[in-house]
Amino acid sequence: MTTELQRRQVTGTGIPVPGNDIDTDRIIPARFMKCVTFEGLEQYVFYDVRFDAEGQPKTHPFNEARYQKGSVLIVNKNFGCGSSREHAPQALVRFGMRAVIGESFAEIFAGNCTALGIPAVTASAQDIAALMEVVEKAPSTAITLDLDAKTATFSDLSIAIDLPESSRQSLVEGAWDTTAQLLDKKAIAGAAGRIPYMTWSV
Repeated sequence: MTTELQRRQVTGTGIPVPGNDIDTDRIIPARFMKCVTFEGLEQYVFYDVRFDAEGQPKTHPFNEARYQKGSVLIVNKNFGCGSSREHAPQALVRFGMRAVIGESFAEIFAGNCTALGIPAVTASAQDIAALMEVVEKAPSTAITLDLDAKTATFSDLSIAIDLPESSRQSLVEGAWDTTAQLLDKKAIAGAAGRIPYMTWSV
């Protein structure tokens, strides 16, 4: 049975953001990180490349009406490099992203995504280019990431995807949300029961 925390499959439409080495400061500029919580960060995603000095929209996929319902971010090489700030994936999640697929990711960024239940999966440069082309021509195309089969399907195509096995297991088993696990007495009891010198009752 699939629980709310499990992420075996993610289906949504895409938002292509081409370019290599897009760092966390471009994803969420440092001056917007003064909040005590992560609430409201979504309004500042890619702010400096989405808006001019007067706050007027510039040409950017996140400003385009055709991508506003997108939930699968499509990127190129080394996405999320730079500072290890958790605010970057937090802002993307709050904007509506449910998965990220790209050629490669900064390791800490990918780990932060996993900790939020967001698959950050990789594919070949050729397959990412094909996916971007399909989405740019038909933004309503559904993309399904299957973490069990390790495939992404869209249009009439299926491509191979990959992610670290530890991340995949955390997502498909629903173990990515450590806070929820700590608040789950049964989960605590189960873990404690596997320790020989511990006794626990719920």
